[in-house]
Amino acid sequence: MQYHFNDIEAKWQKYWAENQTFKASNNSDKPKYYVLDMFPYPSGAGLHVGHPLGYIASDIYARYKRHKGFNVLHPQGYDSFGLPAEQYAIQTGQHPAITTETNIKTYRRQLDQIGFSFDWSREVRTSSPEYYKWTQWIFIQLFESYYCFNDNKAKHIKELIYVFKVNGNKDANVACDDNVEEFTAEEWNSFSEDKQQDILLQYRLTYLAETEVNWCPALGTVLANDEIVNGVSERGGHPVIRKKMTQWSMRISAYAERLLQGLDTIDWTDSLKESQRNWIGKSVGASVTFNVMPSVSSSAVETSHQIEVFTTRPDTIFGVSFMTLAPEHELVQKITTLEQKAEVDAYIEATAKRSERDRMADVKTISGAFTGAYAEHPFSKEPIPIWIGDYVLAGYGTGAVMSVPCGDQRDYDFAKHFNIPIPNIFEGVDISEEAYTSKDNVTITNSDFLNGMNYKKATKRAIFELEQLGQGQGKINYRLRDAVFSRQRYWGEPFPVYYVDGKPQMIDVQHLPITLPEVEKYLPTETGEPPLGRADIWAWDTKNNKVVSNDLVIPTEVGTTDEESHNGIYPLELNTMPGWAGSSWYFFRYMEEKANRGEAFASQDALNYWENVDLYIGGSEHATGHLLYSRFWVKFLKDREFVSVDEPFKKLINQGMILGTSAFVYREEGTNTYLSQGLIEGKNVLPIHVKVQYVNASDELDIEGLKNDDEFGEDFNNAEFILEDGVYKVGREVEKMSKSKYNVVNPDAICEQYGADSLRLYEMFLGPLEQAKPWNTAGITGVHGFLKKLWKLYVGDEGLKVNDTKPTKDNLKTLHKTIKKVEEDIENFSFNTSVSTFMIAVNELTAQKCTSKEVLEPLLVLLSPYAPHIAEELYSLLGNTESISTASFPKFDASHLVESSKNYPISFNGKMRFTLELPMDMSKEEIEKTVMAHEKTIAQLEGRTPKKVIVVPGKIVNIVG
Repeated sequence: MQYHFNDIEAKWQKYWAENQTFKASNNSDKPKYYVLDMFPYPSGAGLHVGHPLGYIASDIYARYKRHKGFNVLHPQGYDSFGLPAEQYAIQTGQHPAITTETNIKTYRRQLDQIGFSFDWSREVRTSSPEYYKWTQWIFIQLFESYYCFNDNKAKHIKELIYVFKVNGNKDANVACDDNVEEFTAEEWNSFSEDKQQDILLQYRLTYLAETEVNWCPALGTVLANDEIVNGVSERGGHPVIRKKMTQWSMRISAYAERLLQGLDTIDWTDSLKESQRNWIGKSVGASVTFNVMPSVSSSAVETSHQIEVFTTRPDTIFGVSFMTLAPEHELVQKITTLEQKAEVDAYIEATAKRSERDRMADVKTISGAFTGAYAEHPFSKEPIPIWIGDYVLAGYGTGAVMSVPCGDQRDYDFAKHFNIPIPNIFEGVDISEEAYTSKDNVTITNSDFLNGMNYKKATKRAIFELEQLGQGQGKINYRLRDAVFSRQRYWGEPFPVYYVDGKPQMIDVQHLPITLPEVEKYLPTETGEPPLGRADIWAWDTKNNKVVSNDLVIPTEVGTTDEESHNGIYPLELNTMPGWAGSSWYFFRYMEEKANRGEAFASQDALNYWENVDLYIGGSEHATGHLLYSRFWVKFLKDREFVSVDEPFKKLINQGMILGTSAFVYREEGTNTYLSQGLIEGKNVLPIHVKVQYVNASDELDIEGLKNDDEFGEDFNNAEFILEDGVYKVGREVEKMSKSKYNVVNPDAICEQYGADSLRLYEMFLGPLEQAKPWNTAGITGVHGFLKKLWKLYVGDEGLKVNDTKPTKDNLKTLHKTIKKVEEDIENFSFNTSVSTFMIAVNELTAQKCTSKEVLEPLLVLLSPYAPHIAEELYSLLGNTESISTASFPKFDASHLVESSKNYPISFNGKMRFTLELPMDMSKEEIEKTVMAHEKTIAQLEGRTPKKVIVVPGKIVNIVG
């Protein structure tokens, strides 16, 4: 019987599907365990061999937990909204839903052929209306909520309305916009309903506001910071500028402290936690207010303005020699003098082309512009020049800093560059953050009330004096900003929002989902509206509760009532939600079986049973995006008592990246001539990626294959290839595996040639899960050879070799050391060393000529999480009728590893002459007696009497003299 892996794998994949082998139950006496992967975006390119790495690891653990007696939920689905499908739709005119469905079919086929134990009965697609109905529902709950700092939780907005009715907002300790005006209960009750709604919008957890956004003109949409790389869009590499737009935002900043504290309760890597801590960016300091002074120039400047800054070093206030505002700061246009306006405007325009991420990362470039205005120092009353500089961000803190060049490197560099005076308020000490705050004896040498004080006292005194002046107070600040939630795209969740006279209204939950309308094109309109602005049927009929034609919307006329003017029909929101909306709660949707999905995003019984994800595996690139937003949404849902957990993911592992080995040809500059790699030294050449499929294991290029390539063969048709030793040698470089680098290896080809079990074992064998490692297809032959050797251990030419013979001591020793090692490896996610352990075990059992079912059957259970197809086949050949996934994990018995004898080295005058196996329980005297009586000892001594015999039980015997 031969190992026909293709037939075996197809057979068991069909069996698993037909029998729903991995279907989880919401009612089980077994302990639960929830294993989850970050679900994929189904791109048109399909999977490459780098994608399954995390899935294989999670599948091994899920299968292992089933063997250990757990009720395992291991679901899968698709993050199927997104910009790539929309861009393809723009290029081809094909609806994104069609391409998405096609891509999903490809992904499903590829995932199935690798043999994952997914519970496909719980599949989730974020672009499905039955799914995003509940994303819309969560948005409405956020809109109907506010955050109370007294109770440290979100509450229904009705409770805040009651507070306003009774007490006004003076003592309301709640999250809100910065520019909220104070009002009494009497004033609130006298406000019109419109004004009350405007005020409430300043408190809601999701709200409309004019914010600075990353606008990509080429894509016609706003991008999140993590969608921008090196100042251009990650998708397509288009320029990104900063501009103000009215957007929906999420008040995630209200949860900043809880998001920080929650990191201490979850089992995540330190690096991942640190990324989130840095992103949240907690700082303790003071808020300081500077008054803008009358202009000393001939131009009139508004002077009734104040500039608020946040500083972690209020004790250095006497070192302030200038102020720097973000170019986008709202006061810039109001305080800039006429003489400086042209320079300031030009600088603002240039800065708008740089992303916030670039500005934060750039510590070398020094640029800025003087506004011509001055602020008054709170204590000395001296004028302080006000500059703008792009190293200050409008969204962090107040968008303004008090610049202390003697205490901050960027301030110092800025001051030196523009020749701004630098006062020195310290006595030549190191005042870096780390050094200064750790030395209580560092003294400040200026001002009467701070003179001679150490850091702690000076900080407290500075805050006290500022409070006395009414120009400052102690404050905690966070770098975390509210998340922009609007996207100018088509292929995303529609907002359940319509507008009455410009004011947002929520559509009642019972009428959800609001589904995407048909549009002629997927581009923004000619007037700059998002793609939904092209929809003809995109208005809300409040009488009939349905989407109707835009033609039925009647513009408001002066002097008419709403009923007369609109007839109850209003325009719908034109933006859609961002990609992270659906991915912020999808793990809860998996908890509910499809048959019960209807009246809630998941039933309370399902939520209470599964609680949250026990093991989550995915990429570290989502640290400050998806992982942060999902934690925020879960905390909100917990506050409103929709779920019972405060964190979504108990344990999180970031898998490393499988790298591709790219291939390059070298074009001589100014020619269409390509030099072989060994001929390029001293030449001016341009390296160009070519598809690795045209390169063999010896790095030799198939030139004809390249020229005949359908995608870019024309580029090389008229090229001349200069050979070395009769062949063209390509250059090689290990890079990220990417379609754009033509170094992608398709798992379909690997599965066809070597089998899915070989692919699974090889990906684990490449190295530790968390590390990046290069792919080398040639290396897979080793693990494939191992599987063939494994097969021969069980099956010979005449059929099954396994029988009921009693295992030998060596058989049991091999088995139980394998059980011990594999269990330890899986628990520690050290999957690569398990593969080595399997190879050693098969080699030993083959050498031992083991045929014992008592040993070989449990070995299959150990192997089945890694190579499930061959394990299932051999397990069935042993006479089992159920899937191997139902078998219990073998129990380790340490007694089989205890040595009953020792092979002693017998030495004469320190030189080992022979070995002798003796029982471990022999006494020292018995060992000496036995050794001295042995014929080889007698021969060595030749009748001599030794001076002494040294015996170390369990180690050596040395005969001296």
